Amino acid sequence: MQFAPRHTDLHSTEEVRISVLSMGGSPRLGGENPEHVEMLVAASASLPPIVVHRPTMRVIDGMHRLRAAMLAGRTTIAVRFFDGTEDDAFILAVESNIAHGLPLSSADRRRAAERIVATHGRWSDRMIASVAGISTKTVAEIRRGAGDGVAAVPARIGRDGRVRSVDVSAGRRLAHELIVGDPSLSLRQVARAAGISAETVRDVKHRLLRGEDPVPRKRQGKLAGEAEGRSAGSVAGWREVKPPPAIVMARLKADPALRLNESGRDLLRLLNIHMVRSEDWNRIIDSVPPHSTESIAELARFCADKWSEIAARIAEKGVG
Repeated sequence: MQFAPRHTDLHSTEEVRISVLSMGGSPRLGGENPEHVEMLVAASASLPPIVVHRPTMRVIDGMHRLRAAMLAGRTTIAVRFFDGTEDDAFILAVESNIAHGLPLSSADRRRAAERIVATHGRWSDRMIASVAGISTKTVAEIRRGAGDGVAAVPARIGRDGRVRSVDVSAGRRLAHELIVGDPSLSLRQVARAAGISAETVRDVKHRLLRGEDPVPRKRQGKLAGEAEGRSAGSVAGWREVKPPPAIVMARLKADPALRLNESGRDLLRLLNIHMVRSEDWNRIIDSVPPHSTESIAELARFCADKWSEIAARIAEKGVG
């Protein structure tokens, strides 16, 4: 699964008439810099192609180069097309102007971050900060002022594509369980299983050595205050939120009732096979040869039906 537009998403260069291009929607609040345009006109070296959003023909990256071409009397310009959404096109525009050319101003970057928080609220503060070229502290401040709809997402997507809970308290407690159960586990192994950062695991480990609770007292107080502020119905809904499958899997692996007998280990192996990230599933699906699609789809449906049957029987066993 792709979480942000990349320059590898761009198509080969084409020569396009300038008259068909749209110049609105730039992340630059003050428009183009005339001096920079004149400098590009005076430059003898050929300039890179501009980037254009094909569905709208809007210029994503290269407004100064386009203005320079127009000033030089040209009627066409080299273009690389991007076919993603308009929101992703804006992100690509911001990333491009952060990476090269005339840098965006602080005001431009903040305004860009505000728009990205609104359109990509599930992205982590660090991911948005890396795109907009501002600090994570500033992104967090923007998010707090953006309203409940943006701030209330239970989990966010990091720069590595992994989904992590906004409230890391459950992850901290799971990390504590994993460390106690197997002290030989590395910080990265625990972090991956608990869905938190390695630095957070390090803090949990230090707290364990000092005999402290894995969740800081300040965080516990905040959680208590949040719980008191909810209505009875919303509190019930909050308690029903299930942990991510990776956390459930880690707990099952640590359960002696499963890992200390052959049938339990077989079940853990079967479940673990399906703990595949979305991007890996996409890669696997893309690798299926055309002549095998029908057979593999049929087997996948058979496996899905079998797992549904197993889930129903296990649920009945729990009720009984």
